[in-house]
Amino acid sequence: MSLNFAQRLDWIETSAIRELFKLLGKPGIISFAGGFPDARLFDVEGIRVAGEAALQSDPGGALQYGATEGYNPLREQISQWMAARGADQVAPEQLIVTTGSQQALDLIGKTMISPGDTVIVEAPTFLATIQCFKLYGANIITLPVDKDGADPEILASLIAQHKPKFVYLIPTFGNPSGATLSLARRRRMLELAVQTQTLLVEDDPYGDLYFDAPPPPSLMALSAQVAGSRDWLVHCGSLSKILSPGLRVGWLIAPAALLGKAVMCKQFSDAATSTYAQATAAAYLASGGLNAALERIRPVYAERAKAMVNALRRELGSAVDFVEPGGGLFVWARLTASGADANLLAKRAIEQGVAFVPGAPFYATNPDPATFRLSFATADVATIEAGVAKLAKAL
Repeated sequence: MSLNFAQRLDWIETSAIRELFKLLGKPGIISFAGGFPDARLFDVEGIRVAGEAALQSDPGGALQYGATEGYNPLREQISQWMAARGADQVAPEQLIVTTGSQQALDLIGKTMISPGDTVIVEAPTFLATIQCFKLYGANIITLPVDKDGADPEILASLIAQHKPKFVYLIPTFGNPSGATLSLARRRRMLELAVQTQTLLVEDDPYGDLYFDAPPPPSLMALSAQVAGSRDWLVHCGSLSKILSPGLRVGWLIAPAALLGKAVMCKQFSDAATSTYAQATAAAYLASGGLNAALERIRPVYAERAKAMVNALRRELGSAVDFVEPGGGLFVWARLTASGADANLLAKRAIEQGVAFVPGAPFYATNPDPATFRLSFATADVATIEAGVAKLAKAL
């Protein structure tokens, strides 16, 4: 049987990460491949109590169909959450709840991208974002990232040359880069958005997972200091990495016109994010449990990140260069040997009993085959050290 599929499917490929997972069935393999938080760190009891509280206080609201824009108590809690992080100008009606931040990105693609439109993304960037934007026919231009994030002066040149529909950034503990955009660059990005009237999309799922010190304020928080920038700024947030991905709760903050179109498109896709999940999240946030959970989680991830960094230096030495993260879930590394190919290393590494994600798929254009991503999130220190030792044997 031959089916005539939509042409847009010709523009994308299966996720390289999902395909890699098919190779991880070998018993005893150590995986640095996933981008997941550690399930052992979930506040199971706190979430259970919040779910019960949601059913007790508002059973109809928690179990009935809900507004596409989101469950109002949760929108109020997210507004307060943003305000506590410096974005005190975000009213509940200025955001919608999404089924994870991935849906927020999909809604941006649906509302903003026509086939052939140009979009600028970082190089490297979140793989699913590349796939999402390509699905809607975007012509993707890439913006290089260094240890301080994307360079706004390079971006200014790209905007002048390509006049994009929007620019997509992960400014804080980027996936996969681990990089954090400096405060000066953040301000310049906002100024550039106003000067060129270019929409900036800030994706911020990792900003609360810092180690030693908080990162610079989000672009949304800083927008109050740059006149007019809020009109050209979209912010995507999520509870997936800091509370539980199973709740599938994210949010989209955007200018009113874009938000209205996003609500319309969301009506067509899922009508509304799970009201029970939203009510549970609202009760959990209202309890203050998330701040306490983060205080417990951050030192664990910090210890694991340090263990991975130290093991890489000890076991691989000058064979690899990497960005030492200040938060998030990833170490972004690059093989230093001329002509090195992380895809080949990945195959040898699996034979040794350890897995990681080659970096090439994280580039929308001109991939660097020597790069790769390691996640330290789900392995304890001893496992990290054993896994990096196995990786060294695969070189």
